[in-house]
Amino acid sequence: MSAEREERPLLLAYRSLGLGDFLTAVPALRALARAYPEHRRVLCAPAALVPLLELSASFDELAETRALAVPESRCHGAQVAVNLHGRGPQSHMALLATAPVRLIAFDNAAAGHRGPRWRADEHEVARWCRLLDEAGIPAEPGDLRLEVPPWDPPPGAAGAIVIHPGASSVARRWPAERFAAVARAQREAGSVVAITGSFAERALAERVAELAGLEEASVWAGKTSLAELTAIAAHAKSVICGDTGMAHLATAFGTPSVVIFGPTPPDLWGPPGDRPEHIVLWAGRTGDPHANDPDPGLLQVTVEDALRALDRLEAISGPLTTAS
Repeated sequence: MSAEREERPLLLAYRSLGLGDFLTAVPALRALARAYPEHRRVLCAPAALVPLLELSASFDELAETRALAVPESRCHGAQVAVNLHGRGPQSHMALLATAPVRLIAFDNAAAGHRGPRWRADEHEVARWCRLLDEAGIPAEPGDLRLEVPPWDPPPGAAGAIVIHPGASSVARRWPAERFAAVARAQREAGSVVAITGSFAERALAERVAELAGLEEASVWAGKTSLAELTAIAAHAKSVICGDTGMAHLATAFGTPSVVIFGPTPPDLWGPPGDRPEHIVLWAGRTGDPHANDPDPGLLQVTVEDALRALDRLEAISGPLTTAS
């Protein structure tokens, strides 16, 4: 690292969370980049997110940081540190341990920090934009789009209808049998179907493929890096998934999507309501997002609901085409 680079004042942002969490913070990260163009901008987050950081055109570097851990020494002494992770006190204290000149964060008495009040009923994107707005940094919640990756998706995955059956909790997983019924209908209609997911979700993806009568080659779960998954989403014909990171990727690239919500309402984590290319299916019921069984409200969404939503996407924008 050059001496010139070291002499630039440091701006630190802390959001050591997952894929969807990063994507909902993109408007805030871009607002910070506009407000501090001369600063060295470092994001404290998981290393796997580097490809997305590059596509966001916001921060210069990523410092690998475990959730709630104190950032490494090169992140200490920032002129401005911004807590985009949570309301504290643990995340506040992790940043305060780096001795920033200024901390922008939500109010937390236990951490000894005064700031804007946390609102439990606020959309995740709007929450972090409001934090910055109240700190005098204008932010635009609609600024969610990412640049299309300059790399290609894996051979055979481009232009597919992407079925992403997994979610971080069982409560948010629509049944495999229903995803399989949608996959089968799309295959019979002549579409290429790709089933995505993490390595831990490969067995689930294989079950969906088996029930849908798809070949093993259609299963990409556990076989792609985050960069490859990003390219699949960017070049997909459409996406159907639950309330998970893949839904946020579809929003980021403007890929037509059907997102099945429950038990968390879409007004907290869903796509912007003014974008007809993203259709939300929600029964209107809330529940425990950490439960060990699929949420009853989630189960009220039927296969027919999902297929009708895919038909609506075609009616809105014509035959679904690959994102460019």
